[in-house]
Amino acid sequence: MRRARALAGVTGTLVGVAVLTRDEVINDSSVHGGRFARELSDLTDAWLAGLFAQATAGVGMRMALVAVGGYGRAELAPGSDLDVLLLHDGKRVPPSVTETLWYPVWDAKVKLGHAVRSVREALRLASGDLDTATALLTVRHVAGDPTLTANLADGARAQWRKRSRSWLDRVRRGVDERHAQHGEVAFLLEPNLKEGRGGLRDVHALSWAALATDDLLAEGDEQALREAYEVVLAARVELHRLTARPGDVLALQDQDGVAARLRFSDADLLMAAVSAAARTISWISDEAWYRVRVARGEFGKWDGRERVVAPGVSARLGEVRLDDDADPARDPTLLLRVATAAARKRLHIDRSTLERLAAEMPTWPDPWPAGASDDLVALLLEGHDAVPVLEALDQRDLITRLLPEWAPVRSRPQRNAYHRYTVDRHLWEAAANAAELADRVPRPDLLVLGALLHDLGKGYQGDHSIVGVDLVERIGHRLGLSRADIDVLATLVRHHLLLPDVATRRDLSDDGTISAVASAVGSPRVLTLLDALTEADSLATGPSAWGSWKAELVEELVDRVGHVLGGGEMSDATWSLFPSELVTLLMGEERTTVMAEADRITTVAPDRPGLFSRVAGVLSIHGLDVLGAQAHSDEQGMAANEFRVLPPGDGIIDWTRVAADLERAIAGQLAIEARLAERARTYRRRRPLAAGPAGPTVRIDNEASSNATVVEVVARDRIGLLYRITKAIADLGLDIRHARVQTLGPDVVDSFYVRAGEGKVTDPYHLAELERALLHASEPGPG
Repeated sequence: MRRARALAGVTGTLVGVAVLTRDEVINDSSVHGGRFARELSDLTDAWLAGLFAQATAGVGMRMALVAVGGYGRAELAPGSDLDVLLLHDGKRVPPSVTETLWYPVWDAKVKLGHAVRSVREALRLASGDLDTATALLTVRHVAGDPTLTANLADGARAQWRKRSRSWLDRVRRGVDERHAQHGEVAFLLEPNLKEGRGGLRDVHALSWAALATDDLLAEGDEQALREAYEVVLAARVELHRLTARPGDVLALQDQDGVAARLRFSDADLLMAAVSAAARTISWISDEAWYRVRVARGEFGKWDGRERVVAPGVSARLGEVRLDDDADPARDPTLLLRVATAAARKRLHIDRSTLERLAAEMPTWPDPWPAGASDDLVALLLEGHDAVPVLEALDQRDLITRLLPEWAPVRSRPQRNAYHRYTVDRHLWEAAANAAELADRVPRPDLLVLGALLHDLGKGYQGDHSIVGVDLVERIGHRLGLSRADIDVLATLVRHHLLLPDVATRRDLSDDGTISAVASAVGSPRVLTLLDALTEADSLATGPSAWGSWKAELVEELVDRVGHVLGGGEMSDATWSLFPSELVTLLMGEERTTVMAEADRITTVAPDRPGLFSRVAGVLSIHGLDVLGAQAHSDEQGMAANEFRVLPPGDGIIDWTRVAADLERAIAGQLAIEARLAERARTYRRRRPLAAGPAGPTVRIDNEASSNATVVEVVARDRIGLLYRITKAIADLGLDIRHARVQTLGPDVVDSFYVRAGEGKVTDPYHLAELERALLHASEPGPG
C-alpha cells in the first residue's frame, strides 16, 4: 500500500509517525471491511518491519518476525490483538532485540500477543495445542529471514494434515461448544459476530478443515462464503471503529452507528444483511461438516440401498432425499414430506434435493392441494426438531413458495431488549414451544398454526395484531380451513398479547377486567388455545418475557375468565393471589409487619399517603430491581404491599437489612430521597439495550375498572423511578388500591388503580394535574 511504503522508509521517529498514521487509517471513512483490515495490516507490517530492522541491526543470527492468527490472515480490526512470533535459528536471542521490538508496541497501546521460539519449539507446542496449531496455519512473513517463516508454515501444515483426524474432532467439538455458548448470528437481537453460529470463526474453522479434507466445499460455496464473510467482517470492523474498543457483540445501541458507517439507511437493513450473510455461512458450514462426517464413516457405509421414509422420499447416510422419479413440479407436497421426514428422523436434507425443490417446485396453488395443510401441521408438531429443517428450507427461499406472506419477516430484526430473535426465528421457536404444549389443548393443529402466524403482521405497516388478522384470513382460505377454524386463528392472532398484558397490568379481582377478557375471547376452547399460545410466545421471546410471576398471574386470569365462560357467576369467582389468606389475617391485626422470602417481600402497615412509594424507595436503595408489585388496602385503614424483585447474581438477598430499613421508612425515619440521590451518584449505569422511547407516556382510563381510575405509565427505567411515580400519586391525595409493576428490558410499564376518597378521579383539573405530575416524575434523570 502507498501509505505503508511511505512509512517503511521513515526512521528515528518511526513509531510516532506509525501511530499517527494508524489513527488516520482508522478514521478514514471511505475504507471498510476486508480492504480496511488489509490496509491496517499492511501499515502494521511496515511499522513492525522497521522496528525489527532496528532491533536486529548488528545481531549475528538468523531471525524472522511472522504474523499468526487474524494478523496472519492480514485481517486486523482496530481492536484486534497483534499476534506475532519472533523466530530464531536456535540460539539465544539477546534481550536488547525483544526490548527494542516489543516496547514500542506496548507504548503505542496496541494489544500484543507475542512469543520468541525456534521453528522446532513452535512446532512442538503446536503438536499438542489446538489454538497454537490453528494459529500457525495462517503464518505470514513480516520481516527477517523468509526461510524460517517458510519452514514454520510448511511444518505446521504437514503436522496438521498428519494429525487431521484428531484435530478435526476437536475443531468440530469447538464449533458445537461455541454455538451453544454464543447462539446464532442470523437470528439473535445482539449477535456475536465472531464466535456465534454463522460468524467469522465458522469460516476460519472451515479453512482449517479444508487443509485436511479434500472436496470440503461444493461448487460455488467458496465465492458465497467470501461474500458473506465480507459482510460480517465489515460490521465487526465498524463496531471496533465506532466504540473505539475491541468487541464482537453487535449490541443494540451500536447498530445505528454501524449502519450509518456502512451506508445503510437504517439499522434494520444492516441487521437483515448480517442475518442473510450469517445464514449463508451457517448453511455452508453445516453442509461441509456433514460431508466430513460422511467421509469418516459416521453414518456407516452405504450398501447401495435407500430406505423409504415417505412416498417419493428416501433416507441414506444421515440424510433424506427425493427419489429420482419424484416430480416436485407436479406434486408440490413433496416439499412437506421431505421436511417432515427430516424433522421426524432428525436427519439432514440432501443438498441436491433442496436445489431440485428450489428449481422445480412452483409457488403453491390457491387453495393448497388436499391434505397439504395436515402435512404442514405434522411438520410443526415435530417441535424443535423442525426448526433446523425450516431454516434449511428458508435458505433456499422455499417457505415463501408455501406462504408468500412470509417474505417480509425473513431476517427481520426486532430491535428491542424484550425480544431475543428475529421475527422469523421467533415464529419458528413459538411454534416449536406450542408443539410441546399440544396435549393441553383440544386443537393442537390450530395452536401450532397460530404460533407460526401470530407475529406475521410485523413485516407489514400498521398494528401487527390487526394486520395479522387479515393475513390469517387470506392464508386460512388458502390452506382450506373451515370458516370456524379461520375465525379461531384470527382471534388467536388478534389477541395473542391479551392475556399477558391484562395479567401484568390490571387488577384481576376487578369484575370489569374479567368481563372484558371473557368478551374478547368468546369461548372456553379459544381461551385454552390462547393460554397455551401465550406461554409458547413468551418463552420464544426472551428470558424476561416469562417467569413464575407472570405464569401465576396468567393462570389466575385464565381460571377466572374460564369460570365465567363456563357459565359461572362473576360473584362466584372471588379468588385472588393477593392479598393471601395470611396477609389478610395480618391486616386484621392492625400492626406493622414485614415478611420476606426468596424473591418476595410483603409489608403490612397502617395505610397512609406515600406508603407504597416508601417501600419502593427502600428496595431501590438496596439495588433490588422490581419485577412486579401489588398493593391492597382495606376498609379498616390497613394496607399491604407485595414486591417481587430480581435477585442479584449470587441469588442471595440480605432481607434482614432491607426489612430494617423498611420498618424505619414506614415509621418516617429514613431519608429516602437523599439515599436515592447518593446511590444515583455512585451507581454504575446500565448499558442501554435499545433506543429509548420518545419520552414517558401516561394513559388514564376511567372505563377499565368499575371502582377506580386506572393509570398506566411507560418510561425508561432508572434508579428510584417507582418511588417517584408513586410519591407523585400520593402527593395529589390519591390512594393506590392496586398496582402492577413490570420491567421490560430497559423500560417499565406500571399500572395503578387509584381512588380519590371512595371513588374514581373524575375532576378534569385533578386528572390533568395527575398526568402532569407523572410525566414530570418519569422524565429521564440520573441513574
